[in-house]
Amino acid sequence: MRLITFTEGNRTRIGALNGDAVVDLSVAAPDLATNMLTFLEAGESAMASARDAAGGETHFSLADVRLEAPLRSPKIIGIGLNYRAHAEESGMELPKWPLVFTKQSQSINAPFDPIYWSEDSKLLDYEGELGVVIGKTCRRVPKDKAPSVIAGFCIVNDVSVRDWQTRGTPPSFTMGKSWDTHCPLGPAITTPDEVDPHSLQLKTWVNDELRQDTNTNDLIFDSYELIEFLSTAFTLEVGTVIATGTPSGVGAAMNPRSFLTVGDVVRIEIEGLGRIENTVIEEPQGTTRF
Repeated sequence: MRLITFTEGNRTRIGALNGDAVVDLSVAAPDLATNMLTFLEAGESAMASARDAAGGETHFSLADVRLEAPLRSPKIIGIGLNYRAHAEESGMELPKWPLVFTKQSQSINAPFDPIYWSEDSKLLDYEGELGVVIGKTCRRVPKDKAPSVIAGFCIVNDVSVRDWQTRGTPPSFTMGKSWDTHCPLGPAITTPDEVDPHSLQLKTWVNDELRQDTNTNDLIFDSYELIEFLSTAFTLEVGTVIATGTPSGVGAAMNPRSFLTVGDVVRIEIEGLGRIENTVIEEPQGTTRF
């Protein structure tokens, strides 16, 4: 099942994709919450109701609705240097433990909405990643039980402002990772029965030039190992998104380096999950500025 949040007729609610058509769950299963986070918090019974409805009558063409970010996550956890080839291109030793940072939830962006570029930095970079969405509030989850707490998977672009990321001693990853619009997410939450997270092809294009092309089997710490590691220290809440790390091919590691500029289009595809595509624009002057 592929769960989405969509807007149609000035009303936003959750749905399920059936090919290129949308099942409006507010119609097909009216007892369900219309907000994705509330829906996930309702647990397995809500998921079962959605699954029953997802194969039924469709209500809209995908082309006739606006896809939103699947959910407004309460917590976004990023993992650095988690692909072998990316660690090597960065000139770093393979980590012994996951390198963990956070992205602020305000960075979440819809799967086809623009990414903001500003004069504050010209070192804007892309990072195509597999995202894991937590479906059960959990703590101290052993690796073999990790599949039971996953609601599904999505695509994440961990957009990074490289000079802000490396400022300070030690560097402040959160400041370089959390700018508004810098976490495009989607297009859907694909449930675990649809894909094997340990063997998915991931590709990123910038202006139709293929930059990243790898498989999640190159991850140093896979999705289940990350859940075990993270939940040892703190509770993973429902709706938490874990961005599992980016493969080789980021702009900062190219020779010469190649950062995003206004007009660039970043497209990320992951096998079984679909695609997200975002155009870089100059940050509008009216965006909550004083």
